[in-house]
Order: sequence, then C-alpha cells, then structure tokens
Amino acid sequence: MLPPHRASHVRTTPTERTQATAPTLRESYFQPEALQAIAARLRSEYQAARPFPHVVIDDFLPAEQLAEIVDELSQAGEIAHTQRFDNAEERKLATDDESRLPPAPRHLLTQFNSAVFIEFLESLTGIEGLIPDPHFIGGGFHEIKRGGFLKIHADFNKHRRLRLDRRINLLLYLNRNWREEYGGHLELWSTDMKTRERRILPVFNRCVIFNTTDFSYHGHPEPLMAPEGVSRRSLALYYYTSGRPEEELSGDHGTLFRPRPGEPARARARMLLRRLLPPIVLDVVRNTRARASKRSS
Repeated sequence: MLPPHRASHVRTTPTERTQATAPTLRESYFQPEALQAIAARLRSEYQAARPFPHVVIDDFLPAEQLAEIVDELSQAGEIAHTQRFDNAEERKLATDDESRLPPAPRHLLTQFNSAVFIEFLESLTGIEGLIPDPHFIGGGFHEIKRGGFLKIHADFNKHRRLRLDRRINLLLYLNRNWREEYGGHLELWSTDMKTRERRILPVFNRCVIFNTTDFSYHGHPEPLMAPEGVSRRSLALYYYTSGRPEEELSGDHGTLFRPRPGEPARARARMLLRRLLPPIVLDVVRNTRARASKRSS
C-alpha cells in the first residue's frame, strides 16, 4: 500500500499589507509554483493509482494556517448545518452554505475554487477544463459525530443547476490528535465491490483527491468510535467539466450506495432499490424525511 505523500513545502503567499508579519489564512493565497511542483511529482502515480485515480497528501497546508480554521470552527460552537442525514446509508451533517462558516474556512473554500488551484488539479489529474462549484452543492463543511457513518457509494454524477458532469473530489481533513481507534477511515473499493483497496485515516491536514465516476466506490462505512464531543470534520470540494469521456457516460443519478461483502441481504435490497429509483423520487423521500426530522427536533 502506498504511503501518503507530504507537501510540507507547499506555502501560501501573504497579501502585500501583511508581508512584515506571519500571515493568517485569510490573508494568504496558493503559490502556483509550489502547486505545480506537486502536480509534476505525483501526476503519474495519481493516474495509475488503484482502484481509481487518486492521491493522499499529508501536510497539505501550513499547519498554523489550517489550525486557524480548526480554531475558528471550534470557537463558533455548533454549526447551523444545512443538511442532516440519518438513515441506513448515512448519518452525517453537512453545510454547503458558506455564509454559515467563520471567515477562515470561507476564505479557504474560495481559494480551492481559484484559477491557480484549478490549474493544479488539471495538471495533477490530466483532466482539462475543470470547473469549480461556487454553490458547493453536496460539499462545503462535513461533520460526522460518534456513531455516524457514510456507506460505500459512488457519487451523484451531475450538477443539476449548472448542468455539468462531476469529475473530481477533494477532501481536506481537519481532525487534530486523531487516533486510530476513533475510526472514520475513508475506504476505497474495487469496481466489483469485492476488495477494499485502500483505507485512509482522516488525520489533520491530510488531503485526498480522486476521480469520481459511477464506479469510484468509497465511503466511511464503519460507525465512528470517537469520544462524545469529538467529531470527524472535513472540507469537501467537487469539480466538474462540460461533458466527459464516452466510456464514463450514464444517465443523471444521485448517490449510488453499494453493499460490502457480507452485509445483510436487507441492506443489499435497499441499496438496489436506491439504484433503480429515479433521482426525483429519491429527492422527495429525502425531503420528506428531513421535514419530519426538523419537526421532531
């Protein structure tokens, strides 16, 4: 199994007015030269990785600047999440409304959508014409609390508002002092769902970038074992193109959950039903559950 790469040489550039002092994250921007150096070094490995193109990079940002994000999120208290999932396939929280986040994470989200960063992703992945999502649909800030999980799945494939094809996922983990026994591993599975190819602990400042297709199966399937009050947090960014390779084309669909070997037959039947139902029907079911959850909370 390939070890994570380190990017401790990646630095951000302070704005002119802060050159004399150590910049905060809100005053910093990605350096294109440093990013392109990473892309050149990891491009071949990324594109050859199994079970689908991906890379794991540790120390992705200067630690003191990512710590600023973690501190601001902690000081903000309970985030007013825009999405709450609590069903057999997923139990998690998500916020795609950047206005609900403190300044530092908001700034970083915009930098991940910048031209400098898009050019890095294109160079790394070999996918040209990448388009960021200013709406952060399905992305933004993710949080999973004790007992939470996200079963193995392939992601929704279309941005319905922008009418674009989803191609790349980026996850940046925010979890300081994360321990192996807490779990929360991101798992990457083979196309036939017979083999877990990689298991990635969501430690602080670890960045995972990967191609997303109908067969890029991944997730956090085991219930989180972190202590009460400790949650698994990450920033999630998705990138799109107008069109995609012919061999990857399929109809518009939502999240496609897949059972792991040995999971109960009932779970397998439920996941098959989700694959067969049209996205609009699944949306109605999700919205009905969400309204019921809000009324009971």
